[in-house]
Amino acid sequence: MLPFRVAGGCVIVRVRLTPKSSLDAVGEITPTADGPAISMRVRALPSDGEANAAVIRLFAGWIGVAQRDVRLTAGAKGRIKSLTIDGDPVRLAELIAQKFKPATA
Repeated sequence: MLPFRVAGGCVIVRVRLTPKSSLDAVGEITPTADGPAISMRVRALPSDGEANAAVIRLFAGWIGVAQRDVRLTAGAKGRIKSLTIDGDPVRLAELIAQKFKPATA
């Protein structure tokens, strides 16, 4: 099961954020109490919204959309967050799903 859902003209993605990491990185899909989430690590500290801004930048670059199209819609103070990505939901869902497809030999 993928950690996102299509809603209207957007896709809502669940992420599990680890701040104060040694690097910025997108990991695997991980189970959480709220359902599957994309694990993400950022170097930013979890104060003054720095980690939230970093996760938006990281996700936008990873999926290849403008930062203005990604916004934090839930979990501002927790590790589990919801990001809403505006745009063509079918194309966005395909982009995210492609990131987690196993490589074929």
